[in-house]
Amino acid sequence: MEPTEDAGLLEVIAAAPQLRTPDDTETFLDSLPVGEVASMWCALQRVNRRDQVSSVWALKLYFDHLPHRRPQTALDLVLEVLETEADKPTVMQLDDKFLPVLLQAHDPQLIARIEHEAECNDRLRWLLGGVHVAPDDPSMLRIAGLANGEAWRADHKAQRTPREPLDCAGMSVAALARAWVEHYSKSERDQDDNLFALMDFERELREDDPDKLIDLVLEILRIEANPVLLSLLAAGPLEDVISTVTIDRIEREARINERFRDLLGGVWYYRAPDDVKARLDALIGESRW
Repeated sequence: MEPTEDAGLLEVIAAAPQLRTPDDTETFLDSLPVGEVASMWCALQRVNRRDQVSSVWALKLYFDHLPHRRPQTALDLVLEVLETEADKPTVMQLDDKFLPVLLQAHDPQLIARIEHEAECNDRLRWLLGGVHVAPDDPSMLRIAGLANGEAWRADHKAQRTPREPLDCAGMSVAALARAWVEHYSKSERDQDDNLFALMDFERELREDDPDKLIDLVLEILRIEANPVLLSLLAAGPLEDVISTVTIDRIEREARINERFRDLLGGVWYYRAPDDVKARLDALIGESRW
């Protein structure tokens, strides 16, 4: 599916009155042909984090629940995506949560059907190559015998290897902030090892240079206003950097920077020491998200 077709489909989804509640969403989508639902699933994988509005979350919740509620229908969707979707990174997202949930259900009829389908479906054998198999699970060992793990691992490595790896330690705070916004904005389908390099560097800064991590948070806040990304910023690096060592600076920045004080409202700090919690309570007041 082309990006413009994705956008058109998602606009229709966003306007659908049937997606106002989870129950309405299930009733509506359960009634559609599997081909239409598979197209929605594929389009959803290409939505970046900036565009994850409420209707997108309704779809995500539907697809999270589908393998549990209707496993045979979920397998129909898997097979439809394998047959109709040419974009390999999109198809690979089936192995993120969707297919593993089906296999973990240990439904004998479902496992038997997967085995039967895999015997004559090269793409399904390739997809099964990305599923983790417990060594003491007989049904999964049968699946593993059909899987093309070598081909899957090669494609997964190619998907995760960035064309230009980030050198986080050698980047300025401004460059790090731009990279953070770029990589955290991507859909899961488009993420690569640069995102994990940024996450590792955030952990290093938290332990070795928390002031620089606060600098990074402030710079990201200066250049970004998207609410989804700000929620990730609050629940990620800002939440992680708050401690008895940094609370003095957190207070100073919050007093002079209203947006930073608002960002603190998205932090969960129930595990912080009591004195830190009391000081954060005084800063945030009733402004918790």
